[in-house]
Amino acid sequence: MTKNTLLLLAYLAFGGAAYCQSTEHLVFKGVPLDGTLSEYVLKMEREGFTNKGTENGTAVLNGEFAGYKDCIVGVSTLKQKDLVYKIAVIFPEKDTWSALSGNYFDLKDMLAEKYGRPSEVVEKFDSSSPPRDDNTRMFKVKFDNCKYFSLWKTDKGEIQLSIQHESVTRCYVLLSYLDKINSGIVKTKAKSDL
Repeated sequence: MTKNTLLLLAYLAFGGAAYCQSTEHLVFKGVPLDGTLSEYVLKMEREGFTNKGTENGTAVLNGEFAGYKDCIVGVSTLKQKDLVYKIAVIFPEKDTWSALSGNYFDLKDMLAEKYGRPSEVVEKFDSSSPPRDDNTRMFKVKFDNCKYFSLWKTDKGEIQLSIQHESVTRCYVLLSYLDKINSGIVKTKAKSDL
């Protein structure tokens, strides 16, 4: 299993929030986040994605998304209930701040055109003085001193765009979709376990 796959599985397993009920599902690439994992994967394959396998309730796919080639897409379900509720996209890794932030701001602009202004935005470096060059900015990303994310809260769910890193070797943009209806079902199931 690749590092991208493991990272995606970890994000999908531990990330996310729960919501109240809504009447419509959030949509990813024209397909509502609903149904069983196998049904959803089949729909994504029809959209041109390649299925790389499934582990622990998460299917990993590869393909083009939003004009970016070679994206890794994770489709997640609640293990006890085969119901899709979350999708995360890892965009190709970048070695320079200009390329990494360029991807982030390009995607942020497209999301803003579709969903309006983000509900929340944090775009800063944790340091006493702002980094002055590309190398210093990438250093800040790799050592978890860069907080860049935009969050859209819609009546169908949440969409979050962020700059992420894996250790000090890989930096990339992550986009996640969390369906409101099915997240509520996941939360209800989790509460029943308590």
